[in-house]
Amino acid sequence: MTSSDYWDAETAATYDESSAFMFAPEVLDPTVDFLAALAGDRGALEMAIGTGRVAIPLAERGVRVAGIELSQPMTDELHRKRADIPVAVGDMATTRVDGEVDLVYVVWNSIGNVRTQAEQVECFRNAARHLAPGGRFVVELRVPGIRRFPPGQAAVPFHVGRRHVGFDTYDMTTQQGTSHHYHRHDDGTVTYGESNFRYIWPAECDLMAQLAGMELERRVADWHGAPFTNDSESHVSVWRKPA
Repeated sequence: MTSSDYWDAETAATYDESSAFMFAPEVLDPTVDFLAALAGDRGALEMAIGTGRVAIPLAERGVRVAGIELSQPMTDELHRKRADIPVAVGDMATTRVDGEVDLVYVVWNSIGNVRTQAEQVECFRNAARHLAPGGRFVVELRVPGIRRFPPGQAAVPFHVGRRHVGFDTYDMTTQQGTSHHYHRHDDGTVTYGESNFRYIWPAECDLMAQLAGMELERRVADWHGAPFTNDSESHVSVWRKPA
């Protein structure tokens, strides 16, 4: 049992098209560069691997990649593109794959897909279980946009583009949120979709890592390595399992 939303076949079939901005080289290449530099001989495990946006180009760099993915339809879409990437279908808090790796990673805020604090702690513990001594767990996550809420405002935009507009709404008493997506299609129509998440503060992530026996090694604002500051709207954090 998991609290995550489930990505069905209809959503999976249109995911790459509707999320095209995430596949843009200026977005994807720094991600792959960062992760490839941390992936050792034992390879990498991606939690919430989806349709392989990151895993496939990482494998093309020569990194041995496996995945965990809750949605069988998303896994099917990945395997239509590259069938040799093994994926264990299940939730990322409890699902295991064989062997140890040098790198476990979860990107694009996906750790928030599990919507209870207890499950998120278990995601950190599951990452640690898969890591060889000295291995690293990498998380890409937005900093909650609560500072941008003046009195009476209901939503915060997180992406405004020609074909996609997205807003987040937050419940600050429960740390629950919903992402609202509006997609404009070639025929001029607009469709709406939503996904639910639990937001996590950076310091809360550090405590989860500590509970899993890992220690913070590095935190930057983005995949380019920009310094993380009070004004950063996202972070890429690296925790290390002691050797």
